[in-house]
Amino acid sequence: MAVLHNRVSQKELKERLLQETEPRVTISFYRYFTIHDPHQFRDELYRTLDTLKVFGRIYVAQEGINAQVSVPESHLELFRNYLYSFPGLKGMRLNRAVDDDGKSFWVLKIKVREKIVADGIHDPSFDMSKKGKYVNAEKMNLLAADPDTIIIDMRNHYEYEVGHFKNAIELPSDTFREQLPMAVEMMQPYKDKNIIMYCTGGIRCEKASAYMLHNGFEKVFHLEGGIINYAREIKERSLESRFMGKNFVFDDRLGERITEDVIARCHQCGKPCDTHTNCNNNGCHLLFIQCEECARKYRGCCSEECCTIYQLPPEEQKVLRKGINKGQHIFNKAKSRLRPRIMEKGTQG
Repeated sequence: MAVLHNRVSQKELKERLLQETEPRVTISFYRYFTIHDPHQFRDELYRTLDTLKVFGRIYVAQEGINAQVSVPESHLELFRNYLYSFPGLKGMRLNRAVDDDGKSFWVLKIKVREKIVADGIHDPSFDMSKKGKYVNAEKMNLLAADPDTIIIDMRNHYEYEVGHFKNAIELPSDTFREQLPMAVEMMQPYKDKNIIMYCTGGIRCEKASAYMLHNGFEKVFHLEGGIINYAREIKERSLESRFMGKNFVFDDRLGERITEDVIARCHQCGKPCDTHTNCNNNGCHLLFIQCEECARKYRGCCSEECCTIYQLPPEEQKVLRKGINKGQHIFNKAKSRLRPRIMEKGTQG
């Protein structure tokens, strides 16, 4: 029987990836469709994708699939054909990364979850098939220039901070499940206006558009393929970019540049900077923005305290870490103050 999970150390897997000579492509995709047996579907996916040497994170639930993967270029056609062999996935959009060397993942993880996007929706009458209208890059630009249009960013603060559409509204909340009712409440005075929702790859804004319609809104749109597809379309069609800065991504790159605008600032010195990094102190791993000068000064750490700990012998660091929750943290200004918060790990869109 095939092994349906990885048994090799992360360090060895990463070293293997770096030694590969064949080009890889980072691809993200999602699809809302009914999966009657998510566990069986998960196992079938794992067997085939492991054979194709696909790495990445894939989440499967009864409501569909959400994935971000790295695929060897020579297996790209086989990979696409395999996915399209499932009736529910036929013709699904595969978003190719904008700024990418393909070395984004080094292990394949496929997990079964209750939902592919945690939304907090418990209303049995909610129907994902009743969603907002898609807009492509050209339509997005046209609607965005209309004063009767409101643009809503359905991502988290650390994503919005480094890049967003001009005049886009940030929902001051830490999680998608909190953002949904907040969007409904905030938009009540604007029910007669066009409402465009967007996110990284389309998965969050598609569900958000359906939720808005479920709550009585009518002129609701969402960006097809999210920022990733928008960036590809404006480049191919030589369109003006109404998106400014970087698109935050949930892999080792932590961002792909869409325009040269740097709209964020270093969290330590305040200089213009949009480079996310994780604190080098293994007992912290805070996700924050750090310029090159501060990276040298603090040795890649978020504070003098973490810098001091980072320079201790490994065994002393290990003792200090004992009993500490080592989940990934983020600097979050969404509620008007700088504070760390555990970030929900996983693929988002």
